[in-house]
Amino acid sequence: MATALARGFIRAGLLAAGDVIASDPSEAARVAFAKEVGAKTTASNPEVAKFADVLVLAVKPDQVGGVLADVRNHFTGKHCLISIAAGVPLAKLEAGLGAGARLIRVMPNTPALVGASATAFALGKSALLEDGELAQKLFSAVGLAFKVKESLLDAVTGLSGSGPAYVYLFIEGLSDGGVAAGLPRDIATRLAAQTVLGSAKMVLETGLHPGVLKDMVTSPGGTTIEGVHELEQGGVRGTLISAVRAAADKSKKLGQG
Repeated sequence: MATALARGFIRAGLLAAGDVIASDPSEAARVAFAKEVGAKTTASNPEVAKFADVLVLAVKPDQVGGVLADVRNHFTGKHCLISIAAGVPLAKLEAGLGAGARLIRVMPNTPALVGASATAFALGKSALLEDGELAQKLFSAVGLAFKVKESLLDAVTGLSGSGPAYVYLFIEGLSDGGVAAGLPRDIATRLAAQTVLGSAKMVLETGLHPGVLKDMVTSPGGTTIEGVHELEQGGVRGTLISAVRAAADKSKKLGQG
């Protein structure tokens, strides 16, 4: 995720590679990041805090405490921390850095790499107006970005944070269906992916409800209604709802842990 965001910000022209530094205890991870992004790397978290005013915390939830302890003595009023650690609340981040820390909690997703992320963010109580404007600018440059209440971020995690994995499964399933019906795999996969892309653009650009757009494809007695019937029989709609709720619940548990 850190690599996707860094590449996305650079690709959007908001940053140059020389403006970015990343820390990681793993040499292999540092080498991979440098190769993908072209930025500097280090094994030292304090070195990052000395280099940059905006820090992006992109670690697993159980690693947050250690990273905050590393940078706490180097975190000043000029710094702003953007955390994409799933489920970790602003209160925990503030406890790790100290009262008055400027904080933003963000839930992006990996399509930031291709400029098509779906992101939501919430500001900490000490964040400045310009911090919120920066978050909007950064994440709008790599897709859609929405400011929300922190209480909604677990739901965002379950929907758009985890959502790309659900969509990839859907694309794979469509491709498998095309192969089963006789299409070559490469053509089936590209048709499936383009179908999902085009359908998503229709939702975003027309503003019509997905149900209305579905009905526009579903003619009486036609092929599409037969397929829709099979999907309903398989419980696809209910399963997707359950998947989002399960991921959102897991996000809450991670934040409590």
